[in-house]
Amino acid sequence: MMEKTAEPAGRAGPPAHERVYRDLREMILFGAMMPGEAVTIQGLVERTGAGMTPVREALRRLTAEGALQALGNRRIAVPVLDRGAVEELLEARLALEPRVAARAARRADASDVAALSDIDRRLDAAIARGDIEAYLRENHAFHARMNAVAEAPILTAMIETLWLRFGPSLRTVCGQFGTRQLRDMHKDLIAALDRRDPEAAAQALEGDVRQGMDLIAAAL
Repeated sequence: MMEKTAEPAGRAGPPAHERVYRDLREMILFGAMMPGEAVTIQGLVERTGAGMTPVREALRRLTAEGALQALGNRRIAVPVLDRGAVEELLEARLALEPRVAARAARRADASDVAALSDIDRRLDAAIARGDIEAYLRENHAFHARMNAVAEAPILTAMIETLWLRFGPSLRTVCGQFGTRQLRDMHKDLIAALDRRDPEAAAQALEGDVRQGMDLIAAAL
């Protein structure tokens, strides 16, 4: 059961359904739910300690976003990607993420570059010690920070939805091959942001996207 964080006195947190949605979204994004895993309302009530109504609403939202798949007879599961889905996800990511990287290069300042470099160092440390969960979290944190620098909320929301679709499969790949097989593709991107070079940033991000999706495709 996930540990609940107490809200500071005098400050109300998000409503229950939003907290449950964020918790389940994080579980999917970082592979706590595996491809093909069946999901039930009762099981998630026990797993999260939340009520049935917020769990049901969170499942509805995540299914609408494609992070979960309705199978009929009220059955829900984490989608299993096939080769066609991986190819489509690659195409969608390449249409969006290099553009956001180029926008970030036009807006990044020294503090942004320093923050991304700090995240990248933590990511390198996670790879070195074989910490899959830390790798996934730091990798997502890196991209989320870059997206924030780009100041493109509509594109970022679309990208986040795509990440929900391949997050469980990426966790599976890391479990099969280990983190030491991964190459950190972020150094070129950081250098491009530091130079404020949109074209180089887009190229570096494209290489990063292709590496991740190629790993997923290789594991099919």
